[in-house]
Amino acid sequence: MDWLDQKILTLLKKDSKLSHKEIGKKIHLTGQAVGQRIIRLKELGIIKNYTINLNYNEKQFIRIFMNNNQFSTLEKALNAFEKVDEFYKVSGQVCYLVVAHFDSRGLSEFIEKVSKWARYSVETVIGDRKA
Repeated sequence: MDWLDQKILTLLKKDSKLSHKEIGKKIHLTGQAVGQRIIRLKELGIIKNYTINLNYNEKQFIRIFMNNNQFSTLEKALNAFEKVDEFYKVSGQVCYLVVAHFDSRGLSEFIEKVSKWARYSVETVIGDRKA
């Protein structure tokens, strides 16, 4: 991956609706050349998918510490919650990191369910500092 690929990724992260032609104008390539680079980035697995970021009133980072080895059961439960945006099985002090956007009632339901298998800590976002 060279600096042009990096620039393409930066532009797509800011606005995934940009056309290949619009990106090309910004980095001095043809739209076709940009398209070929994007295809290659997809094939390499660097671009996983295109998405949008929604602005939620609530956002939590939840750390999950397993009490037992029922990992697949917990993962099924996590996948059942629509308000769970992402979760990762990780190494280190915790077993899972969850990013979610629960309201207070939904968070209570989530905690009640997860408590069957794990301890948890919840960090709630109070302000987004990224410009």
